[in-house]
Amino acid sequence: MQYFFLDAKNSSLTTDVSHQVSRQTNFLTSYFSSINWNQIISKMVTLLLSIILLSLFFILINWIGKRIIYRSFKTTRKNEHLTVNRINTIYTLSLNIFHYSVLFFYFYAILSVLGIPVGTLIAGAGIMSVALGLGAQGFVTDVVTGFFILLEQQFDVGDEVKIGQIEGTIHAIGLRTTQVIGYDGTLHFVPNRNITIVSNLSRNDMRALIDIYFDPTEDIQAMSLIIKQVNDKLTSHFPDITKKPTLLGTVDNGKGNLSLRVVIYTKNGAQYEIQRTFLAAYLEELRKAGFKINNSPLNLTNV
Repeated sequence: MQYFFLDAKNSSLTTDVSHQVSRQTNFLTSYFSSINWNQIISKMVTLLLSIILLSLFFILINWIGKRIIYRSFKTTRKNEHLTVNRINTIYTLSLNIFHYSVLFFYFYAILSVLGIPVGTLIAGAGIMSVALGLGAQGFVTDVVTGFFILLEQQFDVGDEVKIGQIEGTIHAIGLRTTQVIGYDGTLHFVPNRNITIVSNLSRNDMRALIDIYFDPTEDIQAMSLIIKQVNDKLTSHFPDITKKPTLLGTVDNGKGNLSLRVVIYTKNGAQYEIQRTFLAAYLEELRKAGFKINNSPLNLTNV
């Protein structure tokens, strides 16, 4: 009798569970069958096609806009009143502004297609204005600093600069960052707000100081004559020399170290080749004449 009651009880529980599973299955089946799948798929396909068409449209706009900017500045480069570096700076900045503008309108259009109320989001952004303002302080500072860099013409694309510990050539100037290619080839991205002191090495002629150390017992007049002869011989071969080499005379460098100092003014970037060539010629001619020459440190500076 006990086993009979247990079997009946188990059978009743199984029946209840079966009924519950059946009701849930029927509910899910009726729920999914009530969904208009054709309408959902149609909307998804429509949204996908709209996004693809919008993307293609903005890609076309981006390509056309960049071509127009390129052709405009290609014509502007023929204007003799503007330097090439200045034109390249404005060109890269124009591309930067155009790029951000296209991105803004692209995302605005995508959100509108998706049915997201952009106007409501913009209006509601006032609630988070404090948080956004704190987070955007760096961005705003970058943009404002970049604006004054351009306004004051602190540097242009192609200029040789020193910004903090970074030395190199300005590659691009953007709304947020300035790109500098170091002399070892490294591309540095410097936030504009971090640019406090800039040393522009391209705005003036470069001055190369060459000190030729010699023994005090040597004939200074004879050495000076040889140096002047080398200057007269080589100067005409270097059109980048802006002022003819000048022999400043004997310089006391302390501790009894005497040297003959030569100063040469050149265009920016040409000073290295010129100083190497003149130094090699000085040493060769002086040694041929039998003079004892010590090591000659070089001093290249911007003036």
